Amino acid sequence: MSKENSIAAYWSDGMDEDGLADWARRLRARLPAPEVSLGLVFMSPKFFPHAETVLEILRVHAKIPLLAGCSSTGLVANAEEIEGAGGLVLALYSLPGAKLRGFRFSQDDVADAAVSANAWSAKSGLAAHDANGWLAFIDPFHLDGESWLRSWNQNFPAQPVYGGMASGNFPEAGAQPVTQVYLDGEVFEDGGVALAVGGEVTVAGVVSQGCTPIGETWTLTRVEHNLIRNIGNRPAYAVLNETVQKLSAEDQKKSAGNLHIGLVVNEYLEDFHRGDFLVRNLLGGDPQSGVLAVGALPRMGQTVQFQRRDAAAASEDMNELLARAKKNLAGREIFGGALFCCNGRGKNLFGRPSHDSELLQAHFGPTGVAGFFCNGEIGPVGDKNFLHGFSAAVALFVKK
Repeated sequence: MSKENSIAAYWSDGMDEDGLADWARRLRARLPAPEVSLGLVFMSPKFFPHAETVLEILRVHAKIPLLAGCSSTGLVANAEEIEGAGGLVLALYSLPGAKLRGFRFSQDDVADAAVSANAWSAKSGLAAHDANGWLAFIDPFHLDGESWLRSWNQNFPAQPVYGGMASGNFPEAGAQPVTQVYLDGEVFEDGGVALAVGGEVTVAGVVSQGCTPIGETWTLTRVEHNLIRNIGNRPAYAVLNETVQKLSAEDQKKSAGNLHIGLVVNEYLEDFHRGDFLVRNLLGGDPQSGVLAVGALPRMGQTVQFQRRDAAAASEDMNELLARAKKNLAGREIFGGALFCCNGRGKNLFGRPSHDSELLQAHFGPTGVAGFFCNGEIGPVGDKNFLHGFSAAVALFVKK
């Protein structure tokens, strides 16, 4: 990991224009690289009234040509996760040879893309081959993320997207939640922002879905919508029950209330491993009919494996996937990273802060990393991008 191409810091002192300007200048001065290519900023709701002013101060005094980000109540700066944050985090990246472009989109654009094959290329001005990968930050209350990703995957096939759904103010019951997304000096309270990374830099990474596989892989032999009736020509509930009964007493205890299902995305792989499965919720099961209800639309013939999600499984998953990514990227220059964590992780899951950020630094640091706690994480499984829950998505800027 290059130590000269990225730097990040956390500002905790509230709205102080002169102080913030001086802080941005000093942060820029600490970046050894001659030029800043990209800035990522994530702000707590405390800054909502001042967001445009903050963006302008950061752009001018840190000399940022392209700045993007969103709001969140939890922030990531380097190896630290600041939950319940009242400040902001800024990362500066120098990406030699990169071609970068940012644009904003709305729910109307998502609707247009549902009926037009090349709508996103028209909106962004980019052909499918112009980007190597993407970052995206979304307001989850005014944009249908699932519909957006469906059309996006069609327009930009096999291009990874990393990012997350913003969080913000949650006022009294009945009032509309407020989040913000940022692009350069503009603040939006709906829609999303996408950053194309092209040229000599690409985006690689990890999506840790917080699970460990249990039992063996199976083939779905009868499904209806989100109902799995048969697995391996047997009642689905019976297969799940048998899988759990074969676990040790300790693992059975860990699995209680923590069972999920993994759906293989790419059936053409010779073997299926951790990271090849899209993890979705088991919504319920009926021992009489043998049916399992899942939070997805599986297809007949699809390969599945049951999964367990808890703190130990999440730690094991993150550690193994980061180690694999480090091995796969050996010899390639890495210019910095970003981390997008589910707001159900952190202290809520691990019982201590900074679990994910410390693991990332242990494998790829020390380096500048910015990120935030999400209302849903965005990242690829196989060659398609999905929305996830209870996940940690790591994006690395890598020399192509």
